[in-house]
Amino acid sequence: MIDSTHPRPLPHAGGEKNEALPQAGATDVLGHAREAIAKGSKSFALASQLFDPVTRDRAMLLYAWCRHCDDVIDGQVLGEGRNDDSRPPAERLAEVEAMTEAALAGRPQGHPAYFALAQVVAECAIPAHYARDLVEGFRIDMEERPFRTFDDTLAYCYHVAGCVGVMMAIVMGVSPDDKAVLDRASDLGIAFQLNNIARDVVEDSMNSRRYIPDDWLASVDLSPTSFAFPPHRRQLARLVARLVFAAEEYEASAAWGTAALPWRSAWAVLAAARIYGDIGRKVRDLGAPGLDSRVVTSRGEKLRALAAALPAALMRKSSHPLPGPARAGLWTMPG
Repeated sequence: MIDSTHPRPLPHAGGEKNEALPQAGATDVLGHAREAIAKGSKSFALASQLFDPVTRDRAMLLYAWCRHCDDVIDGQVLGEGRNDDSRPPAERLAEVEAMTEAALAGRPQGHPAYFALAQVVAECAIPAHYARDLVEGFRIDMEERPFRTFDDTLAYCYHVAGCVGVMMAIVMGVSPDDKAVLDRASDLGIAFQLNNIARDVVEDSMNSRRYIPDDWLASVDLSPTSFAFPPHRRQLARLVARLVFAAEEYEASAAWGTAALPWRSAWAVLAAARIYGDIGRKVRDLGAPGLDSRVVTSRGEKLRALAAALPAALMRKSSHPLPGPARAGLWTMPG
């Protein structure tokens, strides 16, 4: 069980350290990563300040790759606006996949984000299949796969966020072999994504994306093609509330993994969980009117979440001792 102030150095994922990884320009790679998180996610940027310096830099390297891939797939710049990339989605995905594979092989090229991925994978021995799982999440979106049941939604949440939670846990020092703790890390990523889906349900529908499953829509007499129209806001709000209640279950499960983390990492994780959880709870509490505009949390609310998470982090081993209760009924990542 890990409880050091600074994460230990880890071997390269392939065994021996890959000496082919470029050393020149490493500061530029990290500088780009820091800029990406500062502009791309105020919530994550704030929570990341709680990490020890080594973990913070590694988390930023991983974030930079995730952010860049998402931007390429969505044709955006740091999650906003539109870029000038007019290629079809399949071509953009093929680029992300090829460049990611090169980085995982220790031969990064192109955008600094791929050098960032190569560096953090080498330093933290992150198994390559977790990065590939994220790329598969982009493929699910590109192919517009159907979401027939909530299990389909949860599987998607794993591929776009749960696997990122797992990689972040490894960055924080959790062994890649500690599946029990990594399952909890996946739970937190799934909770984050469920809250994102709840917040963005109308906006996503305008972009022809729908993550609420068919059987949920049928339960309140909504159609997959018109569920987000204004006359249906009350029924849709009921489903959004279900999403947020489900997110709370995964958030609660994730807390049982924090005992395996250094206290500063646990503080960051618990703070982020509160920040994202509060977004979902705010959407749920607002009901139908909360679907008409994007719900955000203020800086003051974020700071209060950070303060509230500190005692929870300090008491984590007594309040949430490992291995914790069984994850009965929760979706579990493959492997």
